[in-house]
Amino acid sequence: MEHTVLVVEDEKGIREAIGIYMKNQGYHVILAKNGKEGLEKIHENDVHLAIVDIMMPVMDGITMVMEVRKKYDFPILFLSAKSEDMDKIFGLNIGADDYITKPFESMELIARVRSQLRRYEQILELKNQNTSTKNTGKYIVGDLELDTLTKQAKIQDKPIHLTPKEYQILELLIKHPGQVFSASQIYETIWKEEAINTETIMVHIRKLREKIEVNPKKPVYLKVVWGIGYKIEKV
Repeated sequence: MEHTVLVVEDEKGIREAIGIYMKNQGYHVILAKNGKEGLEKIHENDVHLAIVDIMMPVMDGITMVMEVRKKYDFPILFLSAKSEDMDKIFGLNIGADDYITKPFESMELIARVRSQLRRYEQILELKNQNTSTKNTGKYIVGDLELDTLTKQAKIQDKPIHLTPKEYQILELLIKHPGQVFSASQIYETIWKEEAINTETIMVHIRKLREKIEVNPKKPVYLKVVWGIGYKIEKV
């Protein structure tokens, strides 16, 4: 994937030098000389990261970032002079992801850009996974699958017959793999009333485990965290 990096800097020499650094790393580069022009470039292009100077004519970097964050979530790295410490802090608070102080080493700038793009790709991947799950209604952990649209559970592609409460417990746990829920949390979430006696949860968990585990005595999916609760193990 070719990333597009926007460089917004009013000093031509710095702007072009950063552009060269980024091009040498294989990035597609767009240059802008102030915040107003930077916003126009963002609206016209698919930008993956912006390097933005704080002090610029026409529109400064702080104002530009505030406008960008109304619609976009790509990483923004501020360029700042040492005298602009308060601006740096304010910039991070209003939506910038990182900053680098002038004068800077080209390798440090490149490392910061790589780090931010790597994090951004991970976030996009998680968003795509979540969107895919929401669209299909399917939650899959190993060979265990739950389709919330058809209300059907499968293990190793074989349908499992669940009672309504067993289904609800499995749905709660599989939607949050690795998260531990106490018996009280499970009861109050599903029964919608205060948990006074949670023995019924133990019974339902045992029956559910018998249906989804190949060997219920050595469970792979539905695990007990002793003294705390239950979880669907990430497989």
